Amino acid sequence: MTALILAVIAGAVVGLTLGALGGGGSVLAVPALIYLLGFTPAAATTAGLIIVVFTSLTALYAHARAGQVRWKAGAAFAAAGILPAAAAGAAATHLPQAALTIAFAATAVLSALSMLRPAGTTRPGSGGVRPGKAAGAGAGLGALTGLLGVGGGFLAVPALVTVLAFEMEAAVGTSLLVTTANSLASLATRSGAATSLDWASIGPFAGTAMLGAWDGKRMAAKVSGPRLQRIFAVVLLAVAAFMLADAVT
Repeated sequence: MTALILAVIAGAVVGLTLGALGGGGSVLAVPALIYLLGFTPAAATTAGLIIVVFTSLTALYAHARAGQVRWKAGAAFAAAGILPAAAAGAAATHLPQAALTIAFAATAVLSALSMLRPAGTTRPGSGGVRPGKAAGAGAGLGALTGLLGVGGGFLAVPALVTVLAFEMEAAVGTSLLVTTANSLASLATRSGAATSLDWASIGPFAGTAMLGAWDGKRMAAKVSGPRLQRIFAVVLLAVAAFMLADAVT
């Protein structure tokens, strides 16, 4: 019963984050699976991808209804990351658990610092779209997704703003398309690992996260984006510090 309650609470937080910010949910999902539900880092990354796929699809539908998804550009950006996501997903199964934990914590710090950047440091539309740079950013996000089991949305949003010159609302919605595609590509290489997962915990986690994604979309319309990002960044820094301390002790 305790595990079920923890899974429901964690799922709600992950769903709210993905729905409101277009990313970041997986950065919370993996630590929650490890430290609250007892998953190993390897199992948590696979389970995190499963949860992110369902939650991102739900949030993507909500944003698409509001006309905030640019399908053609988003699909091209995601396509660049599919092969790197699959390759990195296969490689991740051979890495030590401590290495995965440290790499994940470092990624959480990067995400937090990205969200704490002043709003004026990126300007949509400045410099135009550079196809090579867009493909490189998409491939990098795909590799990150496959290796660490994160959707990459927390990095996709600033990349879509700066590289593809999206306005923030479209970047948040389109990042969910990128996240879904990358996560599915990575999961394709982990299908064998999925059979041994604790589905009794993953099911309630994913279900609550999907419901939370709808509330997150509504919350984004009421609370300023910069304020949400600052709160989330502080939480991420605390999670990263805990994970690093756990990995080196």
